Amino acid sequence: MKKILITIMTLLCVFGSLSSTHAEQPGLDYKKFGKIATAIVTEDYPGQQVVEYKYVGREKLAENKVVDSFQYEVMVNGQKKIVTVKITHDNSVGKELTIALEEK
Repeated sequence: MKKILITIMTLLCVFGSLSSTHAEQPGLDYKKFGKIATAIVTEDYPGQQVVEYKYVGREKLAENKVVDSFQYEVMVNGQKKIVTVKITHDNSVGKELTIALEEK
C-alpha cells in the first residue's frame, strides 16, 4: 500500500509541474491521466503483461469535476483479467485526484 501511495504522490508532483498551457489543449488531459492509470496498474500487477489499453471516456460529475475511465486487459497467470481505473479530478485545476481500481 505504501508503494502505491508513494507512486501516486510522485506522479502528482510530476504532472502538477506541467505548465497550464498543456492542460488547456484538448486531448492532452486524458493522456496525462492515462499515464497515471498505467502506473497504477503496473504497480498493482508487477511482472504481469498488460495486453490491451483503452480510454473508455469522460463523465462529468459537476461543473469542474470529471471522471476519466481507462480499461486494461492484464494477463495474470495465463488468464486475462479486465481492470478498470477511474480517475476523478477537478478539470479546471487537474490537481485533486481520486483513483479507483476495479477488477472484473
